[in-house]
Amino acid sequence: MAAVEDVIIVGSGPAGYTAALYTARANLSPLVVEGWQWGGLLQQTTEVENFPGFRDGIQGPELMQTMRDQAERFGTRFITDLATKVELADQAGGVHKVWVGDTEHQARTVILAMGAEHKKIGAPGEEELSGRGVSYCATCDAAFFADKETVIVGGGDSAMEEAIFLAKFASKVTIINRRDEFRASKIMLDRARETGNIEWLTPFTVESFEAGENGALETARLLNAQTGEEVVLPTSGAFIAIGHEPQSQLVAGAVELDDEGYVVTEGRSTRTALPGVFAAGDLVDHTYRQAITAAALGCQAALDAEWYLRDTPPLPA
Repeated sequence: MAAVEDVIIVGSGPAGYTAALYTARANLSPLVVEGWQWGGLLQQTTEVENFPGFRDGIQGPELMQTMRDQAERFGTRFITDLATKVELADQAGGVHKVWVGDTEHQARTVILAMGAEHKKIGAPGEEELSGRGVSYCATCDAAFFADKETVIVGGGDSAMEEAIFLAKFASKVTIINRRDEFRASKIMLDRARETGNIEWLTPFTVESFEAGENGALETARLLNAQTGEEVVLPTSGAFIAIGHEPQSQLVAGAVELDDEGYVVTEGRSTRTALPGVFAAGDLVDHTYRQAITAAALGCQAALDAEWYLRDTPPLPA
C-alpha cells in the first residue's frame, strides 16, 4: 500500500485546481483525480470575459490549462481518470479511501470538487451549437448578444433571472416554457413581466436549434404542446435555464446531500459532516455558479483542509 496522502482532490475545474494550487503551495503535495474530461464546464466554453486578470478575455479551455499548469508548478500530481468509489472515515484523524478503477488511494483529507452539469433539453442542434449561439449562462454570455433577438428556455426563478439580465443587452428576449404556468415565484415573474423587452411564448417546447450559413444559431423550431402548431423563431442566442445536476453520484450515501443532490456543508465553511472531508465549487453552490466563486470555494476548501491537518492528529495505525 502506498503512503497515505495528506490531500486527495476529486474533480477539477476552477474549484479543484484552486484547491490544488493552495494545498500544493502549503507543501501538502495534493493528488488530484481529475477525470477524463478535466477542467469542468469551462472546457465547453469559448470566450470568457468575466474572470479577473484577463483584460481581453480568454478561451475557457486555455484558462483551465493555465490553472492546471499553475497547480502543477507547485507540486500537484494528477490522475487523469475517474474516481470509481470512495470510503470515507467518520472519525477525526481517520483515513479516507478513494479508488480509481481497482487502485486504492488513501488520504487524511479529501476535497470533493466534482462540479455540476447544466441540464440539457436534448433537442437536435443543442450540443452542436453550444458556444455558437446556445448558452447555459446569461451572466457569462449576455454581452455577446447586444442588440440581438434571443430566447430563454425555462420557467423557474433562474430562467426569470437569466431573462432579466439578458434583457439589459438583447433587443428582445422571448421566454419559452412548455406550460402556461410557471414554477417561478410571483415576485420573479412580476419582475420579468415588468421588463419591456421580454416576451412570452407558451406552451411550447423546442424541437430543434438550427444554424445559418455562418454556422451559428439562426432559428429555433418550436412545437405547441397543446395544438401541435409549429413555429420557426429567428434567434441569435438561446439560453437554456432548466437547472443543474450536481455530480454527486460518487458520494451519495457517504456524505449528506440535499434534496437536489448538492453536498451539504457546515455554515460558511466547506466542511461536510465527516471530519477531514470538504466540498467546493458547483457541487455545493446553488446560487452563483460562476468560475470565480467556484475558485473562491476551492481556496476555502484548501485552507479548511490545511487547518484540519494542522489541528487533528492521525488515529493510531
